[in-house]
Amino acid sequence: MRPSYYPDELFGDGNKQSNFVSLTKDDITEPIIQLWHLNGRCPMGTVPIRRTKQEDIMKAKSVNSIVKQKRKSFSQLPLATTLLNSATHEDPKEFSLSQIWILGGPDSNFNTIEAGWIVYPYLFADNNTRLFTYWTSDAYQSTGCYNLYCSGVIQTNNVVALGGSIKPFSTYHGSQVEITILIWKDPNQEVWWLMYGTEIIGYWPTSLFQYLTDSASLIEWGGEVLNNKPNGQHTTTKMGSGHFAEEGYQGASYFRNLQVVDDSNNLRPPGVSSVTSEQPKCYNILLQNSNNWGDYFFYGGPGRNPNCP
Repeated sequence: MRPSYYPDELFGDGNKQSNFVSLTKDDITEPIIQLWHLNGRCPMGTVPIRRTKQEDIMKAKSVNSIVKQKRKSFSQLPLATTLLNSATHEDPKEFSLSQIWILGGPDSNFNTIEAGWIVYPYLFADNNTRLFTYWTSDAYQSTGCYNLYCSGVIQTNNVVALGGSIKPFSTYHGSQVEITILIWKDPNQEVWWLMYGTEIIGYWPTSLFQYLTDSASLIEWGGEVLNNKPNGQHTTTKMGSGHFAEEGYQGASYFRNLQVVDDSNNLRPPGVSSVTSEQPKCYNILLQNSNNWGDYFFYGGPGRNPNCP
């Protein structure tokens, strides 16, 4: 199964080159790969699936109870985000991620489709940066899961593994590495498609959802850290690069060239309605705009520090 329709202006002259990924600096020094490629590839007609053990299933069930706590309020669709490895985790059950949220429905029972990169030692048993997806149709209460841990997202790609480790990473004051993600509702099919770079990864059937059958009511992007510290204390688990937004390019993490797919299936700037940082002394965000990067923002932080006890 393939998309019947791509957002207008996504591809030019039939080439697989997305028009929103043009770089104005020497950002990409190596092609982005998944580590399992070092051991081979999957043949056409098959899809890569991470080996799942019984303990992984048990962890996934435990994670679902953790995820119920994680719904926060951010702002609006990333198409390019820096790829980093926030390997400093105070608690292996804490995660650090950067993602897009596609949302519909009321706060008490919202539907969401999510994709981005994550570092989550408890779920994956390492500190690797991984491509991930998530979905829920009832505000994380009883439905949904990461990647392919339950039925939901249907993978069609034989090159990219959901949950697979990805590299290289951006380096502080050095080369910057980006991934691009696009999620859109196919106007001729009852599915939401996921594109990673120029690869169509798979889709979520709209039958999973009550409030995402035709369109989304809200699109959000940003970083998130799960804090397991009690009594109001904050974790030292980093968000993004672990540096505040004010450090800018090559210091902080960023999303750039933000675009949404409108009712006419055209890509356009989103018109950001709000920007929120729940713990600005621990992690913060700085929204900007330029001709080269369009709407973009820097974000991140170290977590607990003298100003963030």
